[in-house]
Amino acid sequence: MENIDIGKKVERFRKAKGLSNRELAEIAEITPSMLSQIERGLANPSIQTLKVLAKALDVPTFSFLLEETNTDDLVVRSEERKKMIVDGLSYELLSPDFSGPLATAIMNVPPNTSSSEKLLAHKGEEVAFVLEGKIKVYLEDEQYILEPGDSVKIPAHMKHKWENQFNEKASILFSVTPAAF
Repeated sequence: MENIDIGKKVERFRKAKGLSNRELAEIAEITPSMLSQIERGLANPSIQTLKVLAKALDVPTFSFLLEETNTDDLVVRSEERKKMIVDGLSYELLSPDFSGPLATAIMNVPPNTSSSEKLLAHKGEEVAFVLEGKIKVYLEDEQYILEPGDSVKIPAHMKHKWENQFNEKASILFSVTPAAF
């Protein structure tokens, strides 16, 4: 929790509400000097003071305690994507990592290749969008041929597999939650 600067968050929320230091201090029933010390990181507010400030600012109390996100860590440059090859299929991770509940990747399926021998299921749901090529998707007992621009939602625990029985590579953009594949 070393990335948490409660004072900066209080100040940011205060300014977003268009309140002066004095106005917020009055609403929260604390002194303007105490609020100033909190915002400058010179005083640590009690949980009770955080609750009062949260109510005055109309934000959840926990919002003061969330770690800051380095926005640089959210950007994935195309040449820096994490890539992996599993059974002839290549995956490019578009999400920075698997730390959140959602992961997005591109699956490249060469001609005459399938994602597995038999239909498999996983606990997360998936949405897939065909970027290029054609692909056959098996959903339980049904089969569908998808072309560029087509998409499919695969509910959690539904047995499925991908098969490229065509002469060109297929690229499928997909998101899965929870972030595991």
